[in-house]
Formats: sequence, C-alpha cells, structure tokens
Amino acid sequence: MSTRHSQSHSHSHSHSHSPKTPTKMLDRALSSRRTQPHSDFDFPATAAPTAVSSDLESSSLLADESKTKKQHLYLLATNYISRLGLVKSPCLCLSLCLLFVLFMLFSLMLNSRSFVCVSSYDPISRASFFGLDGLDSDFGSLGVPWCRSKHGKTVEWTSKDLIKGLEEFVPVYETRPIKNNMYGMGFDHSFGLWFIARWLKPDIMIESGAFKGHSTWVLRQAMPDRPIISLTPRHPEKYLKKGPAYVDGNCTYFAGKDFVDFGSVDWDRVLKNHGISDFSRVLVFFDDHQNELKRLKQALKAGFHHLVFEDNYDTGTGDHYSLRQICDQFYIRGGGHSCFRDSDEARIRSKRKKFWEKAVDIDELCGPHEAWWGVSGEMRDNFNHNKTAISYGEHFQNSRFVESILDVYWELPPAAGPSLTHQTRYDPARAPTPIVEDGRYGLFQRLGLGRLERSVFNGYTQMVYLRISKPES
Repeated sequence: MSTRHSQSHSHSHSHSHSPKTPTKMLDRALSSRRTQPHSDFDFPATAAPTAVSSDLESSSLLADESKTKKQHLYLLATNYISRLGLVKSPCLCLSLCLLFVLFMLFSLMLNSRSFVCVSSYDPISRASFFGLDGLDSDFGSLGVPWCRSKHGKTVEWTSKDLIKGLEEFVPVYETRPIKNNMYGMGFDHSFGLWFIARWLKPDIMIESGAFKGHSTWVLRQAMPDRPIISLTPRHPEKYLKKGPAYVDGNCTYFAGKDFVDFGSVDWDRVLKNHGISDFSRVLVFFDDHQNELKRLKQALKAGFHHLVFEDNYDTGTGDHYSLRQICDQFYIRGGGHSCFRDSDEARIRSKRKKFWEKAVDIDELCGPHEAWWGVSGEMRDNFNHNKTAISYGEHFQNSRFVESILDVYWELPPAAGPSLTHQTRYDPARAPTPIVEDGRYGLFQRLGLGRLERSVFNGYTQMVYLRISKPES
C-alpha cells in the first residue's frame, strides 16, 4: 500500500550484527555482479513546488502488488507436512507420500483427455491440470521489467544478509509504536528501509513524506545517532491527538506551516547547517506519491546519489509515475505488454485477477488506442490529482534518461512467499523471488515471521533502491 508509518521509541535495538563496513557507501552498495531481470534475480530540471498531500488525506491510497515465486507442488506439500510436524515420523511421512502419489495417478486418469494437450512449457496449463489455478507465479512471456544500470552493477548484499537482517529486525518491528499503520508501510517495506539504511550507514537521512512518523521511527532504529530531515505537509505530532504517532527528537521537520517541497529546498545550505558536505553520504527516502521521474531529476540536480522509493508501482497501477513503469519497455527483458483481448497475456491476467486483489487485467492495463504504459497511457502525479497523457515515444525517452544516470537498481523482494504470509493482495508473479521462499515454513517460524499479524504483509509495492550519478559525456 502507500507508505507513511509512525512508530514509537527511538534508541532501542541498535545493530549487533552489522554487515561489513567499508569506508565508502559506494563500496557497500555496489559489486561487479551483473543485474539480471526478474526471474534471474540474485541475492546471493527542478520542477515547481508541488502541493504534496499526505497519504491519509489522499482519496486514492491504492497500492498495487507484484510477484514472488512459483509454488511447486512439492513445496506446498512440504509446507503442509511441516505445519503438521509429521516429518519426525517416517512412517506417517511415507504414508502421506504414497497417498499423494495415488492422488496424482487418480487425477491423471480423470484428466487423461486433457493431459495430451498440456504443454510442458505452459505453467498455467500445468497448474490448472493439478488443480492449482492461481498459485503458479510464472507469467511465461510476460515477465517483470528490470531497470538497466549503466555498467551492470548491483548491490553487494546477498540473500544470506537479508535473512540475517530479518532475524534481527522482527523483534525490532514488534516494538513499533504504531501497531495498525493503515495507509502506511507494512512489514516488508519497513524491513527494506531499515536494512538499506543500516547497511549504507549514511551520515544523514532525508525523508519526503512521513505521515504519522513510522518511516522516521524505522530510520531511527537503523541509525540511532544520525540526524534525520523530514519533509511532510502535516506534522506527525498532529496525529498524536487521535492515536499513536512518532515524533523524533533528533529530526529537523519541514512540516505544517514550515513545509517545503523536496524540489524547492536549498540542500547545500540545509546540509551545510548539519555539517554535511559529502552528498554521497546521504540517503534520501521518498514516500510522497510524486512522479518519480520528477523526483529523480530533482535529486540528481541536488547532487544526491542514494535514493529509495517506497511505492514503486507496477504498470497499470498506482497514483504516480514510477521507476517500474518507466523501465517497462519492449527492449527490456520482461517489458512491454499486449492489449489484444485474445492474447495469452489477456488470458493469464484474467485468470490471475481471480486470485490476487491487485492483479491487473487488460481492461485496467490499457487505455485509449491500446496505450498500456504508465497507467493506461498516463503519467500520474501528486496522489492521482495530475494525470497527463503521454505517447509511447515520450515514455521510451524517459526510460533512456533513467538508464543514463542509473548505477544500481534493486527491488526489495517480499519478505516471504504468499503461502507463508497468507497475503492475497499483490500478485506474486509481478515481484522478485521472496527472501523466504514458499515451502520454507521452518525458516519462516525461526525468523519470528510467524508471530506477526498477517495484515502486515499486505502492503508490498516493489520498494526500490537506486544509486544514481550524472550521465557520462
């Protein structure tokens, strides 16, 4: 969903298992491994001031969701057996396996006529054959677009680092002051922001959009002693009158009557007042539902390098133009779409719409004259208040510009697969592979994820970390 959390305490839980600490943030963020799109995902000019309204005040607080990984039959069986605790009983386990084989043979006989028509390259057909419609997460030719960096670099952290981070973050998250952060960040993005900030160890953190202060609280847990600058139209203290909120004592607020839009701030002066001269030591977090192309240009002009966008909406969804939308291009693996109603994509989208609340069918994806880019051919901004129709040519040029300044693009994967979290909002076929994959129920429980309410896993919107630099001449 949108992001605007607030949370309580500040200086609890510093980081005991902090990753290795090179002196430069660039060394931390980058490695020589080449980024691969979706299925190959490997973990191991300044715009005029914009009237940014807060998430709660916006009428269009819709998040769209993404993709996780295929839930193969053996993974589902593993989950089930793990939950029952039968793995400790060899006899029972063997009996279950035999029953499962008998069931499959019986299913084969009942469906023998359709069996000969099922292609081994058609996962949707195979899923239908085994009665698992909607669980398989492979879109086949549809794929997931992946923004291309200038030199093919990606982040240094691995899947093991993410798992270790989850183990440490769960008890931190359980102390959050805002337990019900509706219209704000859920668990996945809270973890992502905490992990990135803790890994990069910036000298100062800037957030554009704070809502009740949850994201401020997350940044404070990651870096207990570093200053924070928060730009948000309504001061988080205003929410304290109605319920939980978080106000940070070491945070400079540009809020309420003192609010200034990110693109209008004199960042040289503001950071100089904080004793900061190296802009490569700054982390900027955007959760303001503004056109991300606009924010990207503003951050580049100011000289910032490390950016996180909380709501990186998928094509056809969301209330602002996102990096995911910009990089959705025919020339990029997994990019581009078809608006033909009898196409494979239309059929697959229609089927997935039945299972995932935020899955998008062809009618929602495509606008006039088969315009599918952005949201039905529109570049949206400012909580959906601004809707500008753009041509595919303009959309294409936007992608080329992003590639010219992009050093690293990394989408946060979901914390765990949908069979573990029981989330039904975002379509797992439109997101990277989860950190804890379906079938790893034991790991899910060991990390403490099973202690959390299911609702906290429903806010995933492909949060993305970027490192940018000026185009090479």
